Amino acid sequence: MTTLLAGDIGGTKTLLATYRLEAGQLLQQRAERFVSADWADFAALVNHYLEAEPASARPSHACFAVAGPVRAGRVQLTNLPWLLEVEALAAECQLEQVELVNDFAVLIYGLPHLQSHQQVLLRTGAGTPDPPAPVAILGAGTGLGVAIGVPTHQGLQAMASEASHAEFAPRSEAEWQLKCWLKSDLGLARLSIERVVSGTGLGDVMRWLLATDPAGAGHPLAAVDSNDQPAATAEAAKAGDPLARRAMDLWLGAYGSTAGDLALQTLCSGGLWVGGGTAGKLLQELQSPTFLEPLLAKGRLSPAVEQVPVMALTDPEAGVFSAACRARSLMG
Repeated sequence: MTTLLAGDIGGTKTLLATYRLEAGQLLQQRAERFVSADWADFAALVNHYLEAEPASARPSHACFAVAGPVRAGRVQLTNLPWLLEVEALAAECQLEQVELVNDFAVLIYGLPHLQSHQQVLLRTGAGTPDPPAPVAILGAGTGLGVAIGVPTHQGLQAMASEASHAEFAPRSEAEWQLKCWLKSDLGLARLSIERVVSGTGLGDVMRWLLATDPAGAGHPLAAVDSNDQPAATAEAAKAGDPLARRAMDLWLGAYGSTAGDLALQTLCSGGLWVGGGTAGKLLQELQSPTFLEPLLAKGRLSPAVEQVPVMALTDPEAGVFSAACRARSLMG
């Protein structure tokens, strides 16, 4: 029996899981979530997890998705005192091969293997996915993650991206006013896409409306802490609050436009996915014209974008599943 080890390492929690490879399918055998700060050393955490595995089923290949940039098989985690190196991990955890991948870029490896319960089609009428073509994914969470999958003879190769830090380009008078206000409010010389298209960005859109719209005076959301503003805005918009609805619509339009730009930049006829923490929570919003029309509105190149299949990645454990997919490919 072939067993693979996968992990999704975050600053707060770490999820480890073992998968069995059976008839070409990955079947999760066991998963356990740990508080990351409880462990001074990641190798010790891995060995603790593997103690429960029978010797006959001990994995030989592993892939870990990590919250930070990976360079030459080495990463210093952003919010943890863990320095991870592939050769040291392989030796300390008795693994034949280990790979570290950025926790958003790793999703690329899972995309070709997603089942229907892990994703939702956002729009009909597009072309069918072209397997040899590039794929791309973006996802609004605290920030805005972007990754690209480039086809090779060995399958997709994930390419991390900082596309979310490109300049935010307003498409309307409202977006121009928002950009000017945010640059002044945040003391910025330039405004990146991520400042608007992210969970944090949704909160900042609401703050702008509260500060500049007459309806913001005395509005209940004015008393909400900035860290809680994105969730509070989304909840108020669903409840029918007009000002929160305006914030949500502006944010969705900017998000959709960014997704369409990514489709043009990558020509991802293999598929474009929308992931991140908001994908499952705002699924109906992502299926609405407010998001989809800006995605497709690309002038004379709109027909090219219209052919790109667009899906939402809704599986909350997509990170560890994708790491397992990558671990399988390491076996050759």
